[in-house]
Amino acid sequence: MVSQFKSTHDVQLLGNLAFKFPTGTHAVGRLDNDSEGLLILTTNKKLTKLLFSSEVPHARTYLVQINNTLSAVNLKKLRNGVDIKIKNGINYKAVPTDVQLITNPEKLCKLGERLTAYLPYTWLLITLTEGKYHQVRKMIYAIRHKCKRLIRISIEDLHLGMLQSGGIIEMSEDELFLKLKLPAKNLHN
Repeated sequence: MVSQFKSTHDVQLLGNLAFKFPTGTHAVGRLDNDSEGLLILTTNKKLTKLLFSSEVPHARTYLVQINNTLSAVNLKKLRNGVDIKIKNGINYKAVPTDVQLITNPEKLCKLGERLTAYLPYTWLLITLTEGKYHQVRKMIYAIRHKCKRLIRISIEDLHLGMLQSGGIIEMSEDELFLKLKLPAKNLHN
């Protein structure tokens, strides 16, 4: 599914879900075609800027399946920050990142039946506070691995949990802003 409501291509869209979205609903922090997981949908036009363009960084955590076994050397490289290419081919050193090896990813979210990697593979939990375009994939590529599955499982204290694919949880803006650690004074459009 593409994380948008309209497209010129014949793809599954958010509007295809069995839910009546209010007029003006949009996705915050979109997921690319090869990613899955937590997606915030809101009518609050300020939310994207507050969450991703503010001076205060907001943590986003991803469950990542990579091909092959990750060495201790490459784990350290990821944690210390690796060089990636960003817009216009510019070299950029990703900030030091919280990276953990995960042995039971199914305890963090519903993984479904989708097979993505042949053995051996490694599951990682990566928490970022910056968001360069395709940053997690580029970081994994920088250590000569391939990202096979990328699932956003949380943004600050808003967690995907065991929500089914395509599932929706409604909450008030007050609750959403609290979970996202955003000041309530910015709450209204």
